[in-house]
Amino acid sequence: MKLKITNGTIITPYRYIRNGTVLVENGKIVAVKEGDLDFPDATLIDAGGKYISPGFIDLHIHGGGGYDFMDGTEEAFLKIAEIHARYGTTAMVPTTLTSEKEDLLKTLDIYETANKHNLKGAQFLGMHLEGPYFALSQRGAQDPRYIRNPDPAEYEEVLAYSNSITRWSAAPELPGAITFGKRLHEKGILAAVAHTDAIYEEVLDAYENGYTLATHLYSAMSGVTRRNAFRFAGTIESAFLLDMDVEIIADGVHLPAPLLKLIYKIKGADKTALITDAMRAAGMPEGESVLGPLKTGLKVIVEDGVAKLPDRSSFAGSVSTSDRLVRTMIQMADVSLLDAVRMITATPARIMKVENSKGSLVAGKDADIIIFDENIRVEKTFVGGRLVYDSKF
Repeated sequence: MKLKITNGTIITPYRYIRNGTVLVENGKIVAVKEGDLDFPDATLIDAGGKYISPGFIDLHIHGGGGYDFMDGTEEAFLKIAEIHARYGTTAMVPTTLTSEKEDLLKTLDIYETANKHNLKGAQFLGMHLEGPYFALSQRGAQDPRYIRNPDPAEYEEVLAYSNSITRWSAAPELPGAITFGKRLHEKGILAAVAHTDAIYEEVLDAYENGYTLATHLYSAMSGVTRRNAFRFAGTIESAFLLDMDVEIIADGVHLPAPLLKLIYKIKGADKTALITDAMRAAGMPEGESVLGPLKTGLKVIVEDGVAKLPDRSSFAGSVSTSDRLVRTMIQMADVSLLDAVRMITATPARIMKVENSKGSLVAGKDADIIIFDENIRVEKTFVGGRLVYDSKF
């Protein structure tokens, strides 16, 4: 299991290494240097002058290739991991939708099984539970039938049921949400504010009690509001003011260029993670699709590079892939390639606390490596040193 990837421009978080070489042995990076390196008996991969990059890490993803993580099948998990590896994703955090507790527990069970068999796609980094503790007024495309306040009896049962939960998103202004955030923090689970109408004082309280990430900034969250003639800063302004991390759906549709530029100017590449938030139609032709479980989900229309409600009154999910996020930040937000890549490699690795093994091409880290051209078209994807995608085959 020895690889030598050479003749490419290596992307590090802060600089390029021209004409670089990456050596891999037993799934780990053993050397990253300029020029050629002798590595006997290694399989040679010629990058052909293209970019050699850390694999993309997607913190928030629901599906792709016609599958959703809540379809109730192991096949769905494995196929989603495979389809997104084609676009440079080497690690992902499978995400649920608001649902009944029983469906949530079933999805956690399937994750456990799928994780053991996931050898052909992006690696799983644990489950992200998006809901059901949300503000009804900011539900977006989440099913209102299942939205509720945090219930200690319920979430303690879920937490005891599975050790695979790595993040959980909730509205911090709900009764019991602060106690919930503290509990997640105690368990080492990333707590994130989402689908919320919170004002600054409520977000500050949440931040001081474990909520450190803003889920899909601007989407399904409050901005400046007026109450009895007085203005209040919302969750968006709070995320800017506080030292919170933010994640953004940089598909070029959910957020226009001025907002992408504003987020980058205020939060920077080190505090901003790019996410697809992709639903099942990612990597598929436009047309009709389903948001959520195939049998019980919401019918949607995919057009203009995004999923919409049938009446076209609102977006109903992203169909983005990771390569598109990087292109969008470069072309629409005037961000450098180095920073755009950092926002989907090193930054999400730190947020998910896997920076010691992922997020950059450094000796000792996992050999999660992609090769792409100047248009961010992915040619090869390696996960743990295994070739899981090659555009030539």
